[in-house]
Parts: sequence; C-alpha cells; structure tokens
Amino acid sequence: MGNFTILDTLEDLEPGDQQLVQAAVKASAQAYAPYSQFHVGAALLLDNGVIVTGANHENAAYPSCMCAERVAIYAAAAQYPGMSIRKLAVIALRGGVAPLVSASSCGPCRQVMLEFEHRQNTPMEVVFQAPDNRWVKTSTAASLLPFAFSKDNL
Repeated sequence: MGNFTILDTLEDLEPGDQQLVQAAVKASAQAYAPYSQFHVGAALLLDNGVIVTGANHENAAYPSCMCAERVAIYAAAAQYPGMSIRKLAVIALRGGVAPLVSASSCGPCRQVMLEFEHRQNTPMEVVFQAPDNRWVKTSTAASLLPFAFSKDNL
C-alpha cells in the first residue's frame, strides 16, 4: 500500500496534474447537487491526450445518483472505445464555491476505476485532495481498493 505520494499544495503537483485538477474544477460547475450541495468534478486524461470530464448528478432516490468519476469514465469509454485512461483527478466544492474540500472516491467508483485499470492492462494514476488539504497522488487505482473483488473471485 505504498503507492501514494503526498504533496502539500496544489502547486506541488506536476503541471499536467494541475491542469487535470483545474479541468475537474471547471467540470464541477455542471454538477446537479440540490440535496447535498456537494459539487464534485472529475477529469481524466486519455492516452491520446484528450481530457474527458464529468460531474456528479443527484436524484431524490439516492441510489439513482451518479458520481463524477463514473460519469467521466463511462463517457470516455463511450466516446473513445479502447483508449486507456492514464490519470484521473477528482475535486469537490461545498455549495459549488471555493475552497476545494476533501474528495476521496467512494467505494463503487473505486471498483469501477479498478476494473477499467484491469481491462486496459495499464495503471491509472489518481489525484485527489485529502482531509488535511494536502494532495494525494496514487500510482494505480488498485492502490485505493486493497483486497478488491474482481473477476478472479467469480
């Protein structure tokens, strides 16, 4: 579980990671979060250099909601089939306004990221803000879900 890099500020991230975080911030403006007021944006970088974004969308029937990470991943899979995801950044804002707040992906999103990583047979880096306002960068999505359930369990 040593696949994490902790950075003190956003500016400490590599320029490409900072660009991805900014794309996620921009995507969060498209969030539909009338119940939680928790606006989440995700941005991912594909092998071809394209950035695909997503935002969370809530529903009064909460199980019908969709997280920003899965919106972005599914959009990338639909629009760019066979293209690998190199990096994914996720951010959150309370009420849709600054400052950024901690935004670690939920379990279902981690599972989807893990399965896409396995399907593409290449690691997917993940960047997010930790509760202490530092930034976390993982070298693989799998590192976010140790002891994961996979096709090997079926």
